[in-house]
Amino acid sequence: MEGLVMRSTGSWYEVREKESEQVYRCRLRGKFKIKGLKVTNPLAVGDRVTFELEETEEETGVITEIHQRDNYLIRKSTRKVRHGHIIGANLDQAILVCTLVMPRTSQGFIDRFLVSCESYHIPAVLVFNKSDILVPEALEIQEELMELYESLGYKCLAISAKKGDGLDAFRELLKGKVSILSGHSGVGKSTVINAIAPEVEQWTQEISTYANKGVHTTTFAEMFEIEPGTFLIDTPGIKELGLMDIKEEEIAGYFPEFRALLSECRFYNCSHIHEPGCAVREAMKEGYIDEGRYLSYLSMIEGDDNRR
Repeated sequence: MEGLVMRSTGSWYEVREKESEQVYRCRLRGKFKIKGLKVTNPLAVGDRVTFELEETEEETGVITEIHQRDNYLIRKSTRKVRHGHIIGANLDQAILVCTLVMPRTSQGFIDRFLVSCESYHIPAVLVFNKSDILVPEALEIQEELMELYESLGYKCLAISAKKGDGLDAFRELLKGKVSILSGHSGVGKSTVINAIAPEVEQWTQEISTYANKGVHTTTFAEMFEIEPGTFLIDTPGIKELGLMDIKEEEIAGYFPEFRALLSECRFYNCSHIHEPGCAVREAMKEGYIDEGRYLSYLSMIEGDDNRR
């Protein structure tokens, strides 16, 4: 039988059978390895698989084949050096939920997310939550950030999951697509899902006041069909987003505003850090490239995964 991985709990997976839509608990048969890629989880939510039922009272299954992926989103594993962790597979879009306060999502974190999406050709959307609790100065900063990223071709939305502001536009954004929801713990991913699909009944907690850091409410990645043909993957909150499977010399090409200028640099292998005649640095000095974005680029080149 063929199915779709709806939930991953480490050793067991919930797989929805293609025809009946019945969900079975399945495990992997043997060890699966992805050619040229070291990962802690060979199977991810969103994967299409072939499985067969075991002869047990519980009707469990065994996954025998992982189908070719259209794309996937990956980050560095926090547990295993030089390994990646696949966040989700076969995505139509990736949505980053950001907050300017409690907790703060930095520009560096946003840029890492966007570069990861660019590298796997996944359209990215930025959703700024908790707009209702921002003071006027913070609202102005949020508007400036949205203007910046929209000028680069990224769709942005400002919402308040608790008050319901902007949720109609958010629902429209999801229609007919497979979307993945990502972000720091505490930004309100589960609250957003509860607001647009109350039947999901995601468990939420209040933000921890200690150090303004959120508490983890989602333990495993899980996919929900919130309406026919519309799927949303909720993921555990992430503190860091280390780039994976991207060569240093490729990073500049994943910045849209850099990409337009790469052919104008004096040297074909310009690193955009110290070379004379660098069109990227010149554009930054003249204000055509945002300085914060350039600093994000430098942190990625330096391999600083902790920049927030």
